[in-house]
Amino acid sequence: MAKFIGEYSGKIDDKGRIILPAAFKSLFKEDEEISFVVKKDLYENCLEMYTYSEWEKESEILKSRLNFFNREHAEFWREYMRGRAVVRAAGKLGRITIPRQILTSIGADKEVVFSGNDYKIEIWAKERYQETKLADENFIELAKKILG
Repeated sequence: MAKFIGEYSGKIDDKGRIILPAAFKSLFKEDEEISFVVKKDLYENCLEMYTYSEWEKESEILKSRLNFFNREHAEFWREYMRGRAVVRAAGKLGRITIPRQILTSIGADKEVVFSGNDYKIEIWAKERYQETKLADENFIELAKKILG
């Protein structure tokens, strides 16, 4: 399983394509098809991009907790699956095409930041990514609160 680490800038071209950062692309075998599932983050104004295999694993865990004969569970699953897209890295450069409506949902139109987050990649509109950085003091306080 790939472990994504680091922050990389990317530009959205006129056709809505973005080049997958070389550092992330290098985590895959040369002849391996690189496919991801992209979705909007539940809490933040960014996208989450999972390898297809990671997405399958996470989805199976979630589905195992649901009873599709229960209306609320079925509604939850339908909404959970809404606004997802499968994207594949194409060519030598590893261009990915994220549907325009998904990019628009986070305010990305020209530049993005790919942020490695271990088992997933977050994709942010560049301006918004800069705005979310916690001050060092706030991060320290949060670490104390969570880790004790």
